[in-house]
Amino acid sequence: MVMTPEPFGLWNLEQEARALLCRLGRVKSFAMQETMVPAASLSVEAQAAIERFLTSGRRRLRRQVHRFLDWIRGPRGRGATPAEAQRRFTLLRLQFNIVLSHFDIFSEALSQRSEADNGVWLAGLDVCSQEALAVPGVMSAPAVICYLARGPGAAIRRARTRLPGGEENPVAIIRVPRERMVGSGIASSLIHEVGHQGAALLDLVPSLRRDLLRGPPPEVAPRAWTLLRRWISEIVADCWSIARLGTTSTAGLIGVVSLPAPFVFRIVPGDPHPAPYARVKLSAAIGNALYPHPQWRRLVQMWESFYDVGRLDGPERRIFAELEGAFPAFVQRLLAHRPPSLHGRRLGDALRSDDRHPERLAALYTEWRGGLPELVKAPPTLAFAVLGQARLDGRLSPERESALLAKLLRHWAWRATVDVGEVCAAARRLKHRRRDPYPDPLGALAPAA
Repeated sequence: MVMTPEPFGLWNLEQEARALLCRLGRVKSFAMQETMVPAASLSVEAQAAIERFLTSGRRRLRRQVHRFLDWIRGPRGRGATPAEAQRRFTLLRLQFNIVLSHFDIFSEALSQRSEADNGVWLAGLDVCSQEALAVPGVMSAPAVICYLARGPGAAIRRARTRLPGGEENPVAIIRVPRERMVGSGIASSLIHEVGHQGAALLDLVPSLRRDLLRGPPPEVAPRAWTLLRRWISEIVADCWSIARLGTTSTAGLIGVVSLPAPFVFRIVPGDPHPAPYARVKLSAAIGNALYPHPQWRRLVQMWESFYDVGRLDGPERRIFAELEGAFPAFVQRLLAHRPPSLHGRRLGDALRSDDRHPERLAALYTEWRGGLPELVKAPPTLAFAVLGQARLDGRLSPERESALLAKLLRHWAWRATVDVGEVCAAARRLKHRRRDPYPDPLGALAPAA
């Protein structure tokens, strides 16, 4: 029997829709296909959020495909033109590709968890990121997952931003540079990206931009103030990193933005990233305002020895001179800012931690003798800050630093896995006791008085 063009076209679209269902059925849960040691796995919160998100998308698409099949097999579909049927199927296939793109976004991050060492280290970075994001009593932080990528810089796909198709991203995904694993410099890049997420959750950037619109003090060049206001999103993320890591943040930033001189002095119109030369100096200015110490000036002098601003033409030198002249007033405005999300607290007070002062970090390294037993008890960002400070002070070699951090990352990943296991085991025991039909009549299981 030879089909006429119209029935053949509708029949072919039905076959294609059924093929979509088959391919959709082969998109499995990550829990059923990723091979990794338990310590390398995502946090329970992250796993649950991702699986709920992806499962919801697959179910929604499956319903759409079944509705299309019901339509094309029914009288309305049989009476439709091939062009109308093709239009409906094309929209369906686009939705299918969106579901696959969502899967690929998370698959890229999860597939590395099967790599020897890297998988567990990434889980340790997850733990560090989660701690760095927390602002107790102010906000509920989303889960964070990390993965490695080529290139010197890090990046973040923030939680609650829109993914392809318009759905909200359920977790924060941070891409960290592979070339910085493993050393304290990784913390600078990592916590900077955490700062972007924190700033978004606290609505800091719009609030600060409104504050900065009030204009600079009379002694500050308006051109410099305009540039700083344009760069505020990156500056806030740097501020977050400095507050959590102390000098480790600025030292790590120097490692990232140490580029050929033309790039270090380049101011790109419309770019939210400060020119690297100014960015390092501003980082040190923020650090010195949060944790005053001569070491910030030492970092600036080192940076100036790397890149001589005197080699620039007069107009370019004047821009950087104006920027440096604006730093004191700008940093004061930044740290004194009181966004609505902090309920009257100043930004600097909300982020500052007294134990990140260079002298305190150096004292902790002495007190702990640079050993693992004490480091593992500290919050991850404090451990990074202590080791970074010791490295800057010349008390810790790069080799020893890398070995310690590798052990710390493994410990944080292991501890998080064990903690979750203990919580789940305790919950199961409690549930079993509540359902126990044979209570202990003699109280033999009761704890001793």
